[in-house]
Amino acid sequence: MNSVTVGYIGIALFLGLIALRIPIAFAFGAVGFLGIWALKGVGVAASMVGSQPFAWASHYILMAIPLFILMGFFAFHARISEDLYKCAYTCLGHVPGGLAIATIIGCAGFAATSGASLACSGAMGAVAIPEMEKHGYDKRLSTGCVAAGGTLGILIPPSIAMIIYGTICEESIGKLFIAGIIPGIVLTLAYIAAVVIWIGLNPKLGPPGPRFTWKERIVSLRGLGLMAALFLMLIGGIFLGVFTPTEGAAVGAFGAFIFAALRKRITKRVIIDSIREAGKTTCMIFILYITAMMFMGFLALTRLPYMLAEWVVSLPYSPMGILSAVLFIYVPLGMVMDAISMLVLTLPIFFPIILKLGFDPIWFGILIVVLTELALITPPVGMNVYILKGVTDLPIEGIFKGIIPFAIADVVVLIILVAFPIITLYLPNLMATVK
Repeated sequence: MNSVTVGYIGIALFLGLIALRIPIAFAFGAVGFLGIWALKGVGVAASMVGSQPFAWASHYILMAIPLFILMGFFAFHARISEDLYKCAYTCLGHVPGGLAIATIIGCAGFAATSGASLACSGAMGAVAIPEMEKHGYDKRLSTGCVAAGGTLGILIPPSIAMIIYGTICEESIGKLFIAGIIPGIVLTLAYIAAVVIWIGLNPKLGPPGPRFTWKERIVSLRGLGLMAALFLMLIGGIFLGVFTPTEGAAVGAFGAFIFAALRKRITKRVIIDSIREAGKTTCMIFILYITAMMFMGFLALTRLPYMLAEWVVSLPYSPMGILSAVLFIYVPLGMVMDAISMLVLTLPIFFPIILKLGFDPIWFGILIVVLTELALITPPVGMNVYILKGVTDLPIEGIFKGIIPFAIADVVVLIILVAFPIITLYLPNLMATVK
């Protein structure tokens, strides 16, 4: 039996295990081990299981993951989400749909201190949804804007998804972070536009809230100075080459801790809980990453990804047409898989195709992150939606209905980013000039 046949059997076995609802990490590991055993023998497979996981997990750039997660938990306990929401609420709450717009802006700000979408949705949902319900907002709008706004946590840097993409594809994490800034702003504005259009069609969905004085608005800005300084120091340091993303993660985690301490929101229990939760999340991500690397090693031995790339490039279609087909595949995948699993499954197959077609890998990475955002809010697996189910009595179906305008905004922004790569690549290209 040749390696190509073994590769096809391995992929079929993997899909079968997923269909049987075996956890995707176990499916990756089992197929990777059995596939390498079939191709190289049990000795090589056993040796890989015994030695390689540590080598994979100890990759220098991956050390940024627990640090950014810890940064997010410190930011959560410092109640940065509350400060951000209150500031935007004070400035915009008096306009129709203002509380929803304030929520999206708050999500964008919290995303700059957390690399995870679920943390962003959970933190903002607990603060914003009760406030919007108190002012008579339609529950579809209130939950939809929080679920969608939470996805900004993986596009606006720092981003765990970008670290996973950069590690698997061996691309610069720093450039990916910088590349996410302008698309993150564009998507934030697109979500705000979705709220404005929705409210314009039916003003009763988001009635105006109270109007605050200019003095109160200025006072509300007071709590944002340290957070803005932390973000600018982190991203500015990476942009200028002062430190690496991993070093930046350490700076960010320490900065978030100091921020919380200055606000007198750090206790022994907060420190212990933050470290414990960061450890749990990191373990989940690392187990998935390690088993995915085993699966990738198996695929590399079969050479299926490279053969597929050669075949796709030889098709009588334009590179943009092929890219569109690749991007479209992520839509149904996102409906049945979580975001990180989707990345580690597809990148070993699609990334060689993108390189063969001559597309910029940093640009492609941002497109994939936008699609990953869409996966977080599309049924039936939209994780952000299930996070919000815990803070509202609206049925899941109702929350998904509230997602529709924001999902359309995601698609529109994706089309814009595909049509105008300079939006994504301007700042990363500027990095070389600055340095």
